[in-house]
Amino acid sequence: MIIIFPICIDFKIKTVELNGKKIKLQIWDTAGQERFHTITTSYYRGANGIMLVYDITNTKSFENISKWLRNIEEHASEDVEKMLLGNKCDMEDKRMISKERGEMIAKEHGIKFYETSAKNNINIETAFIALATDILHKTPVKDSAAGNAGVDVAQQRQTSRSCCSNY
Repeated sequence: MIIIFPICIDFKIKTVELNGKKIKLQIWDTAGQERFHTITTSYYRGANGIMLVYDITNTKSFENISKWLRNIEEHASEDVEKMLLGNKCDMEDKRMISKERGEMIAKEHGIKFYETSAKNNINIETAFIALATDILHKTPVKDSAAGNAGVDVAQQRQTSRSCCSNY
């Protein structure tokens, strides 16, 4: 008998416009589930930016942020941009994690923080644009004939440190 577990990693493409140029973001949503821990750490390698998202109505999801930050430090490149998002800010009546606690952990790790609502589209675009902007400020950009900006992935891979294997 063969049992196949769904990977539960969602892949999306999002395009944002920065300074009149279209930037295509590849988004790998790993959902932060413990059972996919070994898989998700592989996604850190080669990532230019990582958004850590916790649910403001779920204490456990917030408590896991420190663990995920340690994993990122172990498996991602040193210069990866990180951002912390407290999601479901539209559910104030069920809030368990104060905005100040989110801001504090972000400050401790030197990363940006936003409270968001995926449901009501609060600060979602702002967060993606902020992360893309930060990535572009530290990543070589090459202009194509079409006028779109792109991250020079080949150059990035040559300079980034690598770990044992890719997933």
